[in-house]
Amino acid sequence: MVFRILSMMAVIYLALVLVIFLFQSRLVFLPDVAGRALVETPAEVGLAYEDVELTTEDGETLHGWWLPHEQPRGTLLFQHGNAGNISHRLDSLVIFHDLGLNVFIYDYRGYGQSTGRPSEEGVYLDADAAWNWLVEEQAIDPGEIILFGRSMGAAVAAWLARRVEAGGLILESSFTSVPDIGAEVYWWLPVRLLARIHLPTLEYTKQSNAPVLVIHSPDDEIIPFSHAQRLYEAAPEPRSLLEISGDHNTGFLRSRIVYRDGLEQFLNDVL
Repeated sequence: MVFRILSMMAVIYLALVLVIFLFQSRLVFLPDVAGRALVETPAEVGLAYEDVELTTEDGETLHGWWLPHEQPRGTLLFQHGNAGNISHRLDSLVIFHDLGLNVFIYDYRGYGQSTGRPSEEGVYLDADAAWNWLVEEQAIDPGEIILFGRSMGAAVAAWLARRVEAGGLILESSFTSVPDIGAEVYWWLPVRLLARIHLPTLEYTKQSNAPVLVIHSPDDEIIPFSHAQRLYEAAPEPRSLLEISGDHNTGFLRSRIVYRDGLEQFLNDVL
């Protein structure tokens, strides 16, 4: 009886390992959580915007919004997290507009109205296309562009920051890598051996060519604050760490004054 129970447990464990290995893309990229439909536009919060379509190097069509500011101090390229779409980020767009920034926010492949299926290499190509649109189509000076990434998007922004000469890099509520956070959550699984998606924010941050601001809350229930500390320690100078309060998804709103003041200081330093 004991042997049978142990055998059954082993089979279940191996089956779970196989599922995670084969379907981890669906665990990391969640375009259907909160839906792919655009629920609102910037017009609903009083912001002027333009719909943008751009083509990636491998032929996917991305949808985004360009929000020009009347008197811009700089431009922010927004890489969002692994769930939802650009229409779920209106609160952030208001904050960045109030800080005097043009904003370009786009959906990764397979998210929102963008074509294709998300993948690690794919989201990097998407970031490349967004950067090229700003620099080539909008003729914006690279040194006046701030790369912003929230959660998973921080890995994408950091990847881009090691390739271009941007004015600054903001990493908000980010993990050091997918295997790192996976090993903490699923400690009973050989996550590092199974990992096919890495999104190594820490490694990319080490190689960043821009000043870095790391933003995180010790109350974050999804990504521990220790990830932010490691990112900060790995970042080249000049670097800064902004501690906010609140949970993973709404901390920036609950800490609005501290959050905004920290962003203001960073922008004053780099632009």
